[in-house]
Formats: sequence, C-alpha cells, structure tokens
Amino acid sequence: MESNDPLWDIIVDEARSASLKEPMLEDFFRASILDQPDLESAMSFNLAQLLASPAMAVHKMAEVIAEALAADSRIGKAIRSDIRASFERDAACDLHLTPILYYKGFQALQLQRVAHWLWGQGRKPLALFIQNQVSETFAVDIHPGAQMGSGIMLDHATGLVIGETAVIGDNVSILHSVTLGGSGCQGGRRHPRVGDGVMISAGAKILGNISIGEGVKIGAGSLVLESVPEHVTVVGVPAKIVGRPVEELPALEMDQSLQIN
Repeated sequence: MESNDPLWDIIVDEARSASLKEPMLEDFFRASILDQPDLESAMSFNLAQLLASPAMAVHKMAEVIAEALAADSRIGKAIRSDIRASFERDAACDLHLTPILYYKGFQALQLQRVAHWLWGQGRKPLALFIQNQVSETFAVDIHPGAQMGSGIMLDHATGLVIGETAVIGDNVSILHSVTLGGSGCQGGRRHPRVGDGVMISAGAKILGNISIGEGVKIGAGSLVLESVPEHVTVVGVPAKIVGRPVEELPALEMDQSLQIN
C-alpha cells in the first residue's frame, strides 16, 4: 500500500528488494524499515538503536526522538532533503535507504536536529547528553545550539566539529575532519556562518565569527580566518581567493578540483 509520502514509498520498495537479495539481513530490513509505518517512525527506531546506552534505554531514546519529530515538522522536511542530498551528490549512495541505515554523517546530523529542538525548549542537559553520545558513537561533534539548514550532506563526517553559534545554510556539503570553530573565549556569536550551496572540502578549518558567502568552494586542508565573498574558490594556509568555481553551487556537484585564475 502506498503512503502519502513518495520518498518513504521508494525507501520501502528498496528495503523489500534488499531483503530479497540478502536473506541474512531480512530481519534487519524488516525491523528498520518494513515494520515501520512512516519515515519518522523509522528514524526514531534506527537512531535510538544506534544511540542507546546504559544511561538511556533504547525505548526512552526513541521516545525523545519521536517527540521532537512530532513537535517540529521542519525536522521531517529537513530529513527528506538530507536523504536526497546524499542520494544525488554521493556517487557511492545508490539507494535512498543507505543514509538512514549506514551513513553516520546523516545519522549524526538528524540527532543534532533533535538536540537542537531540545536546546530551544530549554532542555539543555538532555540536548548536551545527546551531543556527547553522538560524539562518542560517531566521532562527530555538532553543538545543539548550531543552526543547520536542510539539504546538507556530511560526507564520511569523521572528525567533524561544529560550534554552538555556527549557522549553516541550505544545500551545503561538508567532508570529514572539518572544523567550524570559535576564536577566543568571549561569549556571543563566535563561530562561522556558511551560506547556501557551499562545499567545504576535507580537513578545512574555518574559525571565528566570519561569513562564508553563497556558492563558495573551500579547498581541502585550508585554514579560513577571514570572511569570504560569494562564489569564489579559496585554498591555502591561510586561505586566499584563487578563482571562481565553475558551478553556481559547488556543494551540488562535489567537484574537488580547483579552478585557479
């Protein structure tokens, strides 16, 4: 039976096909996808399985995640955009269910969305607990206070750090070992703001209360300490403008080459 959610229908069909191809995983696909009534339920189940610990049993973790998803419909919309982002931008992602079941960057991002909702509700101890559990489980550390757009792909994501006052726009792609960090010990806004369509390559460090304009490409290993205007390519330590990306929104193309003028 089809639902009113075309993406969920695709994911269910993929799970049925995958369970037939690999009978050893039939129970896994059934519990994770096929026995779930909708995408939100599947996310609550799968994320809780990954993050449960002696400090919080799996059913309690699932309740917290489900509560956030039910209370804020924007989270569900962002989840769907993030699934499409992985499917469309990652050449290794050939199924829509792959990020849900296997990609820790995607999983960590959705748990940060839950923690961010808790943070906004004043439930900071629980938000920080989830942040810590995510860091320990996935080696991805995104503060609950960070504002994350939709259509985000965190590729591999190991070693990713995003600070409390960071703001990430829509349709951004971030690779592993990236830091969006603060500069100094003062309070207030102290982390980067990243515009729509930006691609941040592996190992880049962006520090301080600076802005990264829309459509920027940041080369691997770069150290960015000053604001960057829209639609340029920066690379180096410290990062300098070396040209303009061929793409209007580099995050969508994931081209790691540098166009140096």
